[in-house]
Order: sequence, then structure tokens, then C-alpha cells
Amino acid sequence: MAAPWSFVASYIGPALWSSFDGDGVPLDRHHDMSDLAAEARAGMETDCHAFYDANHRHIHCIGAPLARDFEGPVHDREAAMAGHDFWLTRCGHGAGFWDGDWPEPHAGRLDRGARIFGNVDLYVGDDGLIHL
Repeated sequence: MAAPWSFVASYIGPALWSSFDGDGVPLDRHHDMSDLAAEARAGMETDCHAFYDANHRHIHCIGAPLARDFEGPVHDREAAMAGHDFWLTRCGHGAGFWDGDWPEPHAGRLDRGARIFGNVDLYVGDDGLIHL
């Protein structure tokens, strides 16, 4: 089962605003997802699909939080919130699945699953594109 677009898009968003260029400026100030290098986008989508496939039953659980900044059906809003929290949790940004929005035991399972993926750093290459 592939992750819905809402999951992937909501993963990429925090990846950009929580990553900085060489001058300390958040990447989303001057970049968007169209600036991702092809291999970076492919890698991000691969991780999203792998995490979603392994955890979709915990993402779509009773009491799952809904993304407030994503329009659409409940299923897509749950997925969007999970995409957002997947990035924050895997990169140790001080928020994510563990911070009280997700019900237990799902929060613990999602948190452990995200941490397995480890941290990812984004940077702007000499080509002006964003790389992993």
C-alpha cells in the first residue's frame, strides 16, 4: 500500500521549514518541493511509503489527530498529520508522535517505527537543488 499524497506532502513541508541553508535561513523561505533533487525526492518518497506501509493501521486509528492545514477527507488528514510527525520524530525535532496528540498504544508504535529510520539532513547543493 503506497502512502497517500497527503502523507508525502506533509512530510516534505516540515523537512523544508526545519532545515537550513548555509546562512541559517530555513529552506522553505526560498525553496519548495519542486527544488528537491530527483534522488532526494525519490529517497523521501521511498521512506514515506515504507513507513506508511508498516504503520498504516496505527496512523488510521480511533482518536488519530487530524492535520489542520490540510483539506480533505479524514483519512487524508490523518495521513497528513502522520507525515508531519514522521519527519519531526525521525529527526529528533522535539515534537512528533510521542508529544501527546496520538493515542496509545499507537503513539509508541509510531514513535519507535519513525526512530528506526534515523535522522536525515537536507542541504542545498551547488546546483541549487536540495539534496539528502
